[in-house]
Amino acid sequence: MIGILIISHQNLGESLINSATHVMGECPPLLKHLGVETNDDPVEVLQIAKELVNELDKGDGVLILSDIYGATPCNIVTKLMNPGHVEGVAGVNLPMLVRALTYRNGDIKDLALKALSGGRDGVIHFTEEACKGNRHD
Repeated sequence: MIGILIISHQNLGESLINSATHVMGECPPLLKHLGVETNDDPVEVLQIAKELVNELDKGDGVLILSDIYGATPCNIVTKLMNPGHVEGVAGVNLPMLVRALTYRNGDIKDLALKALSGGRDGVIHFTEEACKGNRHD
């Protein structure tokens, strides 16, 4: 099973894990988060992140999800990358996390693509036309 680590600003990762636990009915295994605070030393955060990756890696690799591409949490992810074994995806949201948790028993590169599609496809613009079928007038 592929481990999943969320590296994000403050407690976003913890909130996503709590929400995913609610959606899935139980806390998924091999899932951790690392919150980055404003005054954190990036070198220290990187060391903690390395330890979490090692803890989560049971042989199938680790997918790291981050919030904003180019921000400090994402920059930490880039230092942890090991193509084919430690992969990263930015823009984490709940649909992305649930998709990743659902499909993490396969190849890590495929899982990164599944997570990406879950995040992208989970963002919907509510239009009047789309809502017509859901009205209970």
